[in-house]
Amino acid sequence: MRLRRKRAKVRAFRKHFSLRPVADRTGDIRPGDVLLFSTLRDEYVRLPYFLQYYRDLGIGHFLIVDNDSSDGGTDYLARQPDVSLWTTKASYKRARFGVDWLNWLQGRYGHGHWTLVVDPDEFFIYPFCDTRPIRALTDWLDSSAVRSFGAMLLDMYPKGRIDAAPYRAGQDPLEIAAWFDPGNYMIRKNRLYGNLWIQGGPRARVFFADNPKKAPALNKTPLVRWDRRYAYDSSTHMLLPRGLNLTYDEWGGERASGILLHAKFLDRFTAKAEEELIRRQHYAGSVEYRAYAAHARDNPELWCKWSEKYINWRQLEILGLMSKGNWA
Repeated sequence: MRLRRKRAKVRAFRKHFSLRPVADRTGDIRPGDVLLFSTLRDEYVRLPYFLQYYRDLGIGHFLIVDNDSSDGGTDYLARQPDVSLWTTKASYKRARFGVDWLNWLQGRYGHGHWTLVVDPDEFFIYPFCDTRPIRALTDWLDSSAVRSFGAMLLDMYPKGRIDAAPYRAGQDPLEIAAWFDPGNYMIRKNRLYGNLWIQGGPRARVFFADNPKKAPALNKTPLVRWDRRYAYDSSTHMLLPRGLNLTYDEWGGERASGILLHAKFLDRFTAKAEEELIRRQHYAGSVEYRAYAAHARDNPELWCKWSEKYINWRQLEILGLMSKGNWA
């Protein structure tokens, strides 16, 4: 594991040479700021709400890698006073799906900070997020000597066709994608890394119905008190050193956890799936996007009679999808 981590750090160093700074405002980062890191491509329509959501949550600075966008998002991000932006035309796949780029940025700028790694379609919620900023959570984690905080990815989708309602820039995507699967999740322990491996939800139910074990992983550890010695090994699914993956209680108790509301399934999804199928820049020869494209062409609907409409984090706690642990 130590050798694997060193290799990840070496890869990150090598791959950072492909990054070109567009707006470097890292000098504005203050001690104690919670930093958000993200990689994106052609997500301009999502950016206004994404940035505002996380500003309201208390994020101090955004560090973003733009992978050759052509939709105007690069210029938009460059104008934001709390965003530092890098661009690259290099292969997303050869950078281990962006992990190498963010590992380098986190090691360079995130050391000693709490860092949150999310995609533009992911919205982090945690216990009491409706009344307490993210600094309240990280202060509590610090006082509890906890270095990492786990969250399950919860796929959100509309009722009816996913392409029925157009999404507008600045709109809360949950106004459209307000539904989720309250059950249908499989959990097992990864013996090598120590993390929980979670699968299920609408992607297993619909896109991988014939082989749910091939469905995408839903477990993530997006929030970490970063140290330059750390490295993500596979997206935010697995961390090194592997002790950072133990974000759950092995003895039957409950540790606080969060949710990433995943608003992937909006009206642009079908076109995006077709584009990524051609680009082939995703995991395992884009097998996930092959499944997306095949289903979206025939029946772009994920809602079913067991779907539940999202209300708030307390609803998810009652359903057992997240926990406030001993944080009162």
